[in-house]
Amino acid sequence: MMKDASPLIIPSYDDVIAAHTRIAPHIHRTPVLTSTYFNELTGAELFFKCENFQKAGAFKVRGASNAVFGLPDDMLEKGVATHSSGNHALSLSYAAGRRGIPCHVVMPRTAPQAKKDAVRGYGGIIRECEPSTTSREAVFAEVQAETGADFVHPYNDPRVIAGQATCSRELMEQVDGLDAVIAPIGGGGMISGTCLTLSNTAPEVKIFAAEPEQADDAYRSFKAGHIIADDAPNTIADGLKVPLKDLTWHFVSNHVTDILTASEDEIIDAMKETWKRMKIVIEASCAVPLATILKNRDVFKGKRVGVIITGGNVDLDTLPWIK
Repeated sequence: MMKDASPLIIPSYDDVIAAHTRIAPHIHRTPVLTSTYFNELTGAELFFKCENFQKAGAFKVRGASNAVFGLPDDMLEKGVATHSSGNHALSLSYAAGRRGIPCHVVMPRTAPQAKKDAVRGYGGIIRECEPSTTSREAVFAEVQAETGADFVHPYNDPRVIAGQATCSRELMEQVDGLDAVIAPIGGGGMISGTCLTLSNTAPEVKIFAAEPEQADDAYRSFKAGHIIADDAPNTIADGLKVPLKDLTWHFVSNHVTDILTASEDEIIDAMKETWKRMKIVIEASCAVPLATILKNRDVFKGKRVGVIITGGNVDLDTLPWIK
């Protein structure tokens, strides 16, 4: 059985500042958009941090770039390796390609074709597995043993979390006076980065995580006070199927205000409405925060809320509202 990236090493805010400098040449400073329609619908002021416009189409390029460009020269020849349902895979492939090193990726055979194509387009080498955490980790252990590549965990890695934290750092520079920030939660990399930034720079801002009802292990973990891991949940939000790990649980358990959930229909409706009203392409995983805001309007009414849209890598041939 594969081990996680490292013992529990908690990244600091100094690591975030260093990461932002390191990755600046390789990422976009993404825009913040607003919507009068959604403000009126929710009774809140929503500020959408649009990582769907990020390099490689997702926030994960931040953490992946921090890990890749932080590698010492003597580790470059064997490259990097990871397991991912999509966005971390293609982000790590993008970063590795820019540094000219190999990238080995284990992906579920059910991962969206658009994400597989993007990984290969960036030069990543894919090994497929079954769509379960058990299969993913077993196949990855084989790949790592064969290649000796440096393991860049999709989220349970201090380098990755420090990189993801640069997103909320930008958001706080772009929008004054936020009362809350909400982001999707799967393994917890983005939420952990958000916790890392806000606990150090704006501890008064509440942090909410949004999760599909059909993959609600983080919600159940949060209520139980310990990690509860599902092996193979089934949800349209393919980026949110993985469980929390020890490092992300540290941030979630210490800094998150609450975890809110949404049904599959609520997620699809929020995704479709965002496409229709804001004219931007977002993934189902990224629609979960808006879906939970619409479902819990009393929580957010009258508040200034940062909403992190985490990516826009969508298979246009299989849109969820097209039967």
